[in-house]
Amino acid sequence: MPFKNIIFEKEGPIALVVINRPEVLNALNTQTFRELNEALEHIEEDADIGGVLIRGAGDKAFVAGADIAEIQNLSYESGKTFSGFGQRVFDRLENLDKPVIALIKGFALGGGCELAMACHIRFATENSKMGQPEVNLGLLPGYGATQRLPRLIGMGLALELLLSAEMITARRAYEIGLVNQIIPEDEIFDYGRQFLQKMLSKGPLAIKFILQTVRQGLTHSFREGLDMEAELFGKACASEDMNEGTTAFLQKRKPQFTGK
Repeated sequence: MPFKNIIFEKEGPIALVVINRPEVLNALNTQTFRELNEALEHIEEDADIGGVLIRGAGDKAFVAGADIAEIQNLSYESGKTFSGFGQRVFDRLENLDKPVIALIKGFALGGGCELAMACHIRFATENSKMGQPEVNLGLLPGYGATQRLPRLIGMGLALELLLSAEMITARRAYEIGLVNQIIPEDEIFDYGRQFLQKMLSKGPLAIKFILQTVRQGLTHSFREGLDMEAELFGKACASEDMNEGTTAFLQKRKPQFTGK
């Protein structure tokens, strides 16, 4: 499929999505969101894709933010529409039933930090910088940071970053739980690929159910989350994958999961 602002490739069961606007530090604009949305639709529909890696083109940025030139002339109505569309694309990303890993190298600011937060797991290089600088422009984040950031690191730390526009190091992001691991710059892409391949060797139905239960549990009560867990545990018990997994364990061999 032809894209202008992203690169979409498949490597076996792994989909690789590259935000490809290095001349503007991979800034997000409406066209990029449209292309990302189209790529996500393809990922949802392709049963051969088990997981996703997302990164930015070049060495300077994962995504340095939204395209300010596009934002400058927005009105109330167009601004609301602009924000809502970006939110829907990132919601679609977050709600994938396939694991998504962000590979952060360089700047992940504003919309770039929001893109990373919509991914399920975040790995960053030591030189990475993260933050939500929108208040410097008289704006607030528009793609979900006011909701995802407190859920990831707690309200106090989230407000500190949102209200100060502070740009933090990868080390600080790791300390507060914003990124999962810090990986050497020359290893991050291979590490991310190998990590995802390891995940995809597990039961695909179990992965799908875990993503659903954890994600939905955050917006439901604890009791409702437990009920959802029990429901999906029952479905897993009735699956061919569970029979294969338990049989392989008892026979001391590697399971051959089919996702059924």
